Amino acid sequence: MTHGAGRPAGPARTRVRASLQASADIARRGGAVQDAVNTFVRRLRADRANPALRQTFLRAAGDNGDLYLGTVDARCMVLLLSTDSGDDMQLLAVRDGAFARDELTRLTVGINSVSGGVEVVDQSEVGANVVALSERAETGAAAPEPDASVVPTGEAAATSNLRPPLFAAHDDQRLTELGVVPSLLPTIRKITTDEQFDKLLSHNLPELTRDVLLALRDRMDPADVQRLVTDKWRPEDEEDIDVRDWARAARRAVSQAETDDDAVLGALGSGFDAWRLFLHPEQRRLAVADFKGSAKVTGGPGTGKTVVALHRVRHLVDRLGPGHTRPVLLTTYTTNLALDLRERLRDLGGEELLRRVDVKSVDLLAREVLQESRAELGAPLDDEAAMNLWHTVRIETNQHDYDAEFLDSEFKHVILANRCGSWELYRRVSRTGRPRVTIAQKHDIWQLVQAYRALLEAPPRQTTYAILADRAAGLEQHRMARVEEQVRYKNEQGGLDLVHREAGSGQWLKPRYQHVVVDEAQDLSASHWRMLRAMVRKGPNDIFLVGDAHQRIYGSRVVLGHQGIEIRGRASRRLMLNYRTTRQILGSANRLIEGAPFDDLDTGIDTLDGYRSVLTGLAPQFWRAPDRVTEMRAVATLIKERHDAHGTPYSAMAVAVPDGSSAQEFASRLVSGFRIPVAPLGKEGVRSDEDAVRIGTMHRFKGLEFQRVFLTSVGEGQVPHQRIEQYRLANPDRYRLEEQRARSLVFVAATRARDELVVTWSGKASRFLPPDADTTALRAVDLLGPDGPPSGSRRSIAAA
Repeated sequence: MTHGAGRPAGPARTRVRASLQASADIARRGGAVQDAVNTFVRRLRADRANPALRQTFLRAAGDNGDLYLGTVDARCMVLLLSTDSGDDMQLLAVRDGAFARDELTRLTVGINSVSGGVEVVDQSEVGANVVALSERAETGAAAPEPDASVVPTGEAAATSNLRPPLFAAHDDQRLTELGVVPSLLPTIRKITTDEQFDKLLSHNLPELTRDVLLALRDRMDPADVQRLVTDKWRPEDEEDIDVRDWARAARRAVSQAETDDDAVLGALGSGFDAWRLFLHPEQRRLAVADFKGSAKVTGGPGTGKTVVALHRVRHLVDRLGPGHTRPVLLTTYTTNLALDLRERLRDLGGEELLRRVDVKSVDLLAREVLQESRAELGAPLDDEAAMNLWHTVRIETNQHDYDAEFLDSEFKHVILANRCGSWELYRRVSRTGRPRVTIAQKHDIWQLVQAYRALLEAPPRQTTYAILADRAAGLEQHRMARVEEQVRYKNEQGGLDLVHREAGSGQWLKPRYQHVVVDEAQDLSASHWRMLRAMVRKGPNDIFLVGDAHQRIYGSRVVLGHQGIEIRGRASRRLMLNYRTTRQILGSANRLIEGAPFDDLDTGIDTLDGYRSVLTGLAPQFWRAPDRVTEMRAVATLIKERHDAHGTPYSAMAVAVPDGSSAQEFASRLVSGFRIPVAPLGKEGVRSDEDAVRIGTMHRFKGLEFQRVFLTSVGEGQVPHQRIEQYRLANPDRYRLEEQRARSLVFVAATRARDELVVTWSGKASRFLPPDADTTALRAVDLLGPDGPPSGSRRSIAAA
């Protein structure tokens, strides 16, 4: 192909696609560059031949691809790929400054032989920085400006050679087979320290190369890297990748994101909004796959499960025919998470997408089903009021052998879950995963449950959300039974229309939804699942759920297979790449749940084996205090320092506590003692847009993320709470369940941090923390001295 062959003679609308690396380039350069590039792309879309764009041919990329330089403004330029596939161009890289042209000119552009995606490498810049670091590490010299001509010589080179390269165990052929860019191999061979490796990762490497190197650095076996990383990037519909076919490479999903939509274009370079544009190949595969029935996606925090669910919804809607109904349901456990899903879905597809989707919490969904049936059950009690009613039952019956929390859980997750309408059914029901009880104890519990129901029925009539879900499930099952009977009758009649039969029944019977997508699936109860199962007919792509049992903080284990949701085999997939939390924070969080068994939302066991992060950053800080007041003052001092000295907005920081009273204590101390604005995290999330530190219980952190998280009160007796000790000998099963729930709660809160995690406690460290935490932690009293925070704290935060 001759250069310029892909350019039309006159004005024509051009499809412009942007690579993830180009978006990262824009994000690192700030809002002015983003605005300028977006304007350039809009002009390019409108008229590719516009002379104001000042496009110049750079070189031929291959048989059917050319590279061009585009001038954005006086200081910014872009690298573009044009192919002979029509009016398509791809934005590959962005540079600004006096040397923007030279920097773009020296980029290496190629097609990855594994993923088939177009990749860009600034090989000379990467090499210069790695080599410069190597020399400084050995000589102790001050950091010079990177220079591509610098090569270690003499004693420095000899000393450097004493250290084996980090990737010496893997030859070039093996690295290339795993997906590493060949042009980077000479540089990779020079890496001998973690500092050099971190520097390499900071240079906007192609994703597959980065993923492979991270996995190998974490000592993952190459065969596992092949299976868990490399194979996830291979196009499913292609056996061989033609590294000379640029038109085909540019069209692959791993190479680009559409920018024809102005809302999508505006997100280019917007950092944490990148989830709207780019999906990892495995995420994209799951979002658009066809399943014979239901499907499940599990994965640790930050792996993009919610992102996959949102893109799944858009894919299902795109396949619908024209209409004005909402045949797709997107649901989750809490109201605030449902509101967040709705906003994110609007960002992804606008009002047009929202018009075809119901976005509701499962409890709201249950209430609407009952309102539709005109059932009168009374006003539902909130969790605290429902628990207080159990206390009342215990007092009135003089039965104190069973605490309110246990009774409430038994009622929800055994009696209602198994639809035990009689003592005989409850007596025989299996209680897998629940604390063991004798028949005599079961009889006592049954009597307490009947007393509880009687109090609810007494005027003024009341109910609970658990009862609403159970009743709604029954109504939906009855409705679906009628739908199935109608389908069976129609099939028996040879497919004849049943207008007369349906009209006679008073309604047109059809399934409530065609597709159901569930986020945070691990927290739904059996009653919720019965209701959802009955809202959609069994069939292709009926239910799609995402969740993680390691993050279960509500409810109890539910075996989905027992609820008619079959998700075994290929219908069950795992995501293992964390995009939110640094490797350092993730490592500490993972240790919180080591050794504890977790289910896979069905009959199997799930682990976080292979779970890893693509980010690197600060190691978590641990601060111990002699007493509660010192701990609170220390946390306030650290927050103030990060805001005043380092510019972190208050709204980017959050304080997580074990209980509501602790939240009030910390809020009062921050406001009265340090004049730090605070905003409580409630059921509906943050109720204020002001620049204020978010404070809430660990439960409230579910689904949120912050730049810096202060995980407080993580002392023995507080996390886990000392009250579980009464079960250690008396009820080992109950003790194990309570401890596991506490672990999950701390794990969820810790993994809300993007850049920094600060853990504090007073007295003795929690057993969940490292064994040497009390002896190696920083001293909170040092923060309160006349000189302020110690230098070690200042250095670590400055590195962020």
